[in-house]
Amino acid sequence: MTAQLEILLITAVSIAFLHTLTGPDHYLPFIIMGKAHDWSLAKTLWLTFICGIGHVGSSVILGTLGIAMGFGLHHLKVFESTRGNIAAWAITAFGLVYFTYGIVKAYRNKPHKHFHYHEDGSVHEHEHNHFNEHTHVHQKEGKPNLTPWILFLVFVLGPCEPLIPLLMYPAAKNSNFGITMVALTFSLVTIATMTTIVYLGLKGIQFIPMKAIQRYMHALAGAAIAICGIAILFFSL
Repeated sequence: MTAQLEILLITAVSIAFLHTLTGPDHYLPFIIMGKAHDWSLAKTLWLTFICGIGHVGSSVILGTLGIAMGFGLHHLKVFESTRGNIAAWAITAFGLVYFTYGIVKAYRNKPHKHFHYHEDGSVHEHEHNHFNEHTHVHQKEGKPNLTPWILFLVFVLGPCEPLIPLLMYPAAKNSNFGITMVALTFSLVTIATMTTIVYLGLKGIQFIPMKAIQRYMHALAGAAIAICGIAILFFSL
């Protein structure tokens, strides 16, 4: 391994880590959706891992194909930027739709009271809702949950824009080994950072009292995802 390639790999590690860390869209959707759906830690981390592969894998494939077809850095960056805008709009739209669903769900899940009268004249009341009970029945009947598939599709659409310039240097040197090492290093660091932050976020959120806002978790999840998309569109996060 040459000194130039070592420096390039160190750069790939640094950029992949910072790009993921400063992009809340890489981890926040998994944390809040996992909490809203009460997914297990293993399921949430597995979904994060799969979406991470789709996220970096699509850029690696498109970048490699672009280099093989002789496209320059400018053309690849324009293409990735356009793809990024599409993904940002998709995240925003998904968040807004999910926010609306969460509001409806919270309204239908409004607790209500029942009074029970006993033969000895005593009366007691209890508070519950019927919507959760109905939801559980449907879940047991195998009603599909499309949320993981939507998240995966959005992450496949979303590009890793910093990866493309990193691939151009070994491509200019006609080094297939260099291209492979840069792509692999960038991908592993990105996915590892995503899953680590999601893990820490899920562990940390357990210490936040959620009972008072439990009804609104889906609405809050949708709002947070929409804000991520808006931040990408208008603030280039």
